[in-house]
Amino acid sequence: MKIAALQTVSGARVAANLDTAYSLLAEAARAGAELAVLPEYFCLMGQRDADKLAVREPFGEGAVQSFLAGTARELGLWIVGGTLPLVAESAQHVRNSSLAYSPQGECVARYDKIHLFRYDNGRGEQYDESRVIEAGAAPQAFTLPSRDGHAWRVGLSVCYDLRFPELYRALAADLLLVPSAFTFGTGQAHWELLLRARAIENLAYVAAPAQGGRHDNGRRTWGHSMVVDPWGVVLAQREDEGAGVVLAEIARERLQQVRSQLPALQHRVL
Repeated sequence: MKIAALQTVSGARVAANLDTAYSLLAEAARAGAELAVLPEYFCLMGQRDADKLAVREPFGEGAVQSFLAGTARELGLWIVGGTLPLVAESAQHVRNSSLAYSPQGECVARYDKIHLFRYDNGRGEQYDESRVIEAGAAPQAFTLPSRDGHAWRVGLSVCYDLRFPELYRALAADLLLVPSAFTFGTGQAHWELLLRARAIENLAYVAAPAQGGRHDNGRRTWGHSMVVDPWGVVLAQREDEGAGVVLAEIARERLQQVRSQLPALQHRVL
């Protein structure tokens, strides 16, 4: 099955971001991808964290969800919308949600980001997602029947979740998705290392679409969107900043071969 990890440099205008997303999704579909995954915040990287409040949508309706459903139907593509802001229980917060759509435009899974990023490098770079984002509570996965007759268990996660391996154990998936917006500094230090570790320890494929470049708000994200195989081999990666499509073939035979030669998942004790 061919999959696509899409890299963007989203800005403060939702319409412009959706135009970019559509172009990348169409490119992935033309290249033969069955699944395309957008990065975290693909629809908005605002000037301030609170900008998410103005564009939040109730689950099941809204412009961004209509875009994802309609594009999935039009292109005949499985689409995971990295994250978009959905209505939360608190009026001052949103859920940072990843939604999966079938080629029929049906939303088959919703995952609300569980682990909320907080960072302070002591030199003026500070983040605290909990100011605006309300944390989710439950792991989520869905089944994707590929054109070759295989059924893939696809596990959902988002960005900072990558640092919490227990989530990926709970997902017990064949393909792990990690749509992200890693900061330049943390990405440079840890991005590839963590992605390959999650692939190796779970004997699973990992697809990680990312924000990559300088945004309207001045923030710089690391990018380097990639796909990693169950042995930790980087199958494809975007080396440059800017929007683009990273394509890779994932194979059930490779997954079975790696899990058979090193049955670590069967050896778990804790």
